Amino acid sequence: MKFLVDENLSPRVSELLTKSGYDAVHVRDLDAKGAPDSTIVALATTDDRVIISGDTDFGALLAHARATKPSVILVREIKDLRPPDLVNIILRHLDILESHLDSGAVAAFTTSGVRVRALPLR
Repeated sequence: MKFLVDENLSPRVSELLTKSGYDAVHVRDLDAKGAPDSTIVALATTDDRVIISGDTDFGALLAHARATKPSVILVREIKDLRPPDLVNIILRHLDILESHLDSGAVAAFTTSGVRVRALPLR
């Protein structure tokens, strides 16, 4: 699984995912810092990456376009955790989430668990 970490999260998130064996890049690695969300979606789609973000706008963009890709891991409620803690929470849930993310989904992490909605969003 490949990840694109949005600019509202620390670049350390992508570094830690890479150290855990995943292909992860931060938007700054792609010279996309400050790029509109639509550009981030296009980059993720082109490279078949799952977006990790604290920005709920990605869900709205995907719903409006009735898109089936890219998948998004939304960490808005837990984005203030230290990067190692945030990454550990994501990694603990990947076994369950992987098939959903491969098919196209938005996985929203909350303080009490994870909610998954299949794409396209209605």
